[in-house]
Amino acid sequence: MKVQWKPGTMLYPLPAALISCGAQEAEYNLMTVSWVGTICTNPPMCYISVRPERHSYEIIKRHKEFVINLTNETMAFATDWCGVRSGRDFNKFAEMKLTPRKGEVVDAPIVLEAPLSIECRVTQITPLGSHDMFIAEVVNVQADSRYVDSSTGEFNLSEAKLIAYSHGHYYRLGEEIGRFGWSVRKKKKF
Repeated sequence: MKVQWKPGTMLYPLPAALISCGAQEAEYNLMTVSWVGTICTNPPMCYISVRPERHSYEIIKRHKEFVINLTNETMAFATDWCGVRSGRDFNKFAEMKLTPRKGEVVDAPIVLEAPLSIECRVTQITPLGSHDMFIAEVVNVQADSRYVDSSTGEFNLSEAKLIAYSHGHYYRLGEEIGRFGWSVRKKKKF
């Protein structure tokens, strides 16, 4: 039997991402966003949904660039704190002892401590209601070399210890249970 709930956004878990923005160090800011995702492979595109009253909203709208920084267990406190404090009142990089470094392709900073930083350039802003969706092309990705498998070049999710957000709670991501296509892979003959 299923219980009926009012309509809502119950697509969980979601990435717990720190979005960094600003073209000059004086306006650099961070905000926590979980409404983030992939929308296209070629060209590589993603989105973030942001309430217009957020401090970062105007910065991103003005510069049309931002960085999605995936977070891990060691960044969990900072991830939560940056989601409940405003950049109008705090220098979030300094308060959380995070290191901004200008992106390689965009002017917005990456978070040096993040396992993965996805540099984005906004192509469209779509008003949706409580949030506006910033649709962006991915123009560069920076991965912390500690989490890149030297033999395959793949990002090692289990080593990075990324976190996810689910309906008000943060969770560790678990161990791998399969690989894309494993359900239909043919067995090797001996």
